[in-house]
Parts: sequence; structure tokens; C-alpha cells
Amino acid sequence: MSEPVTALTGCLAPDVDGLDPISKEGLEALIASGKANPKAIKTLKCKTVAEGRFRHANYIRDLEPYIVDEPPGLLGDDTAPNPSEASLAALGSCVAVGLHANAIARGIKIKKLELSLEGDLNITAVWGTGDVSEKPVGFTDVRIKVDMEADCPQEEIDALIAHVTQWSPVFNTFSRPVNMIAESV
Repeated sequence: MSEPVTALTGCLAPDVDGLDPISKEGLEALIASGKANPKAIKTLKCKTVAEGRFRHANYIRDLEPYIVDEPPGLLGDDTAPNPSEASLAALGSCVAVGLHANAIARGIKIKKLELSLEGDLNITAVWGTGDVSEKPVGFTDVRIKVDMEADCPQEEIDALIAHVTQWSPVFNTFSRPVNMIAESV
């Protein structure tokens, strides 16, 4: 009896020819471009506009606004993820993109890719208006669990995860200090 096969959708679903919908040729062109100019820096931009209470519209490129809000327990309207949840989503998405791209580059076919993230956060400072006693601000611990099935041994998946977290821009943003400036205009 054969093992049931999960119907893949979106980025993991093969196209009509059974090929991965992410272009290996396109990926190879990106790889070559990065190797040709390893010091290239791209500046990403986001404009955040307060809409009311703690709901904000974030404008990125020409996309529809990405909404961020707070839950009722933090006096928001609960219409979207809060900023910390959105940062976990960005982290999970960045690691997932890296896993997918590296799998394609290595000729690994992914059958399933799901990441579960959770982070520990002390929110008693209430954005600097509450208890401002000495404590870490922001996430103190973040856990990522990768549920990945592929046509390779588990050891290769584990090595892939280690490689991707080493090179993920958002993972590295979480795990090392970043130069930050905030000023009025």
C-alpha cells in the first residue's frame, strides 16, 4: 500500500510539466548576480501611517497596505497581527524562502514545508509607559520548528536548516545587533 500524498498548492505545487514553479534558471541568475557583486546593498522602504487607535497601514512598494494592529488586551481593534507577531511572520517567511531556494539549488524536492514560530516577550513596560524597571525589551527567546518533508534524508534537511539560518537576512536581524536611528523629520 502506498503512502498518501498531500496535494501541494502554491509555491510547492509542481506545474503542468511536473517542474518546481520556482525557476531554477532564474535562481541561478540571482546566484550569479550575487557572486558577481557580493557587496551590493539594497535599501528597502516602508511608510507606516497611523489609521486610528493602534491600527497602522504599512505601504511597501506598490502593494496594498499591510495592516498591523494590536489585540484587545493591548487596546487595539484586533484587525491584524500586532508588530511582534508580524515580525515573527517575517522571520518565518524569510526562513521558508531560504529553505525553498536552497532546496531547489541542491535539487531537493520539497513535499511539505511548514514553520511554527513562537517568541517570549515581556510587555509590562507598555511601550515605555508602564513598568520601566530594568528588563530586556523585545523578544528574549524565539523558537522555530521546521516541519519539512523532502526527497532526501533528515540529515540533509537538518543541514539545510542550519545553512539557511546562517544566511537568512531576517534571522540575522533577530540574532545580532543592527545599527538603528530614529529621528524626527
